[in-house]
Amino acid sequence: MYLNKALIIGNLTRDPEIKALPSGMQVTSFSVATNRVWKDKSGARQESSDYHNIVVFGRQAETSAQYLKKGASVLIEGRIQTRSWDGQDGKKQYRTEIVADNVQFGPRAGGMSGGAVSEASASASAVPGARKAPMQEDEGIAYPDEEINPEDIPF
Repeated sequence: MYLNKALIIGNLTRDPEIKALPSGMQVTSFSVATNRVWKDKSGARQESSDYHNIVVFGRQAETSAQYLKKGASVLIEGRIQTRSWDGQDGKKQYRTEIVADNVQFGPRAGGMSGGAVSEASASASAVPGARKAPMQEDEGIAYPDEEINPEDIPF
């Protein structure tokens, strides 16, 4: 059994570029940055960034180009693909990309929740294990005034 699956959560490093194939199908490309933070042996905080090239086809390409902008957060689910071609100097050129099967938009700057675009349907289910942004108290949450008794909890 073989598996080629990529799951990326990050921010766009540039605005998406949309093009049309000779067949008329839309293709959008953009790049996403992912960050990693860890502590080294001495306990000092280290940080690194990786950049991923993303390619989206069809209706998802149109909506991605329409709604995504540089700096927007996005979840990409797809497969890794490397393509090659002969460059102008005669050398072989290579590019590794993630071909997106599912693009889910992250939260907007205005506090609105993101939408999802999927080949299977217009709405995508939540990704297991994906972390949600913590809610803040000023978002209109009404907390109860009474104390919660642990004996009232049914489990």
